[in-house]
Amino acid sequence: MSNVISYQFKCCDKEILCDGSSRIMGILNVTPDSFSDGGRYVDVDVAVEHGLKMVADGAEILDIGGESTRPGHTPVAADEEMRRVVPVIEELSRQTDVPISIDTSKGAVAVAAVKAGAVIVNDVCGFERDFDVMTDLLRKTGAGAMLMHWREGLPEDADAAAYEIGHYLLERIHLAEEASGLDASHFMTDPGIGFAKTHEQNLAIIRHTDYYRELGYPVLLGPSRKSFIGRILDEPEPMNRRWGTAAAVSIGAWLGADVVRVHDVAEMRDAVRVVQAIKA
Repeated sequence: MSNVISYQFKCCDKEILCDGSSRIMGILNVTPDSFSDGGRYVDVDVAVEHGLKMVADGAEILDIGGESTRPGHTPVAADEEMRRVVPVIEELSRQTDVPISIDTSKGAVAVAAVKAGAVIVNDVCGFERDFDVMTDLLRKTGAGAMLMHWREGLPEDADAAAYEIGHYLLERIHLAEEASGLDASHFMTDPGIGFAKTHEQNLAIIRHTDYYRELGYPVLLGPSRKSFIGRILDEPEPMNRRWGTAAAVSIGAWLGADVVRVHDVAEMRDAVRVVQAIKA
């Protein structure tokens, strides 16, 4: 691990050391229809309680989402998305110092979330939807940004696709840097496991984690309970994919993922700790 390049990820008044040791990002979906835990945390008090439990279990970032991005999801209006996420972010930001991320592609939602206490914008669309609003928000607040790849048309060859994803992410971040006036320390890449990817492409993304890191930005991986794990295990129920998730997280951690986005915080914390001990 001593040879791994370290990055400082800046998000408003907070900084996260990204040294390839895999910080845990806890997923908190305040939606009725997310693929794995939809409907469990739609009540504000229940959502806040779960968020605080994830922090106690080892989450170093909390990612709050108010719209499902599962295949076939029903789009949600910005006003409804804000109604879901803002009270949860406000309360969590009062009760914990852990950085809070807003998982949204809508500029208006990101603005409201950062005003409520979020310090990171996690955009699955790579700022393609509301580029001007998102970059203006970064410029005014110094928030951090996680830009993800979600675009059709990748090469059929899985390894070639993995490299094309990297080129896309660099292009999007460089545009955002120029528009926002912020430097590289405010940006993180996410190659988008499960988003417009084939089974083989999802596997190749994890294999190439070290390549994404070498692009000059911290890397987030989000394999948690996803369908590629279900296919390998012949397991249709997302809740039963935690051990497969642990394997994917462990490989990503071994290859230097800076953040792993997961549902099962305590279990993935332990998996990452073992990886770190072996690498030390």
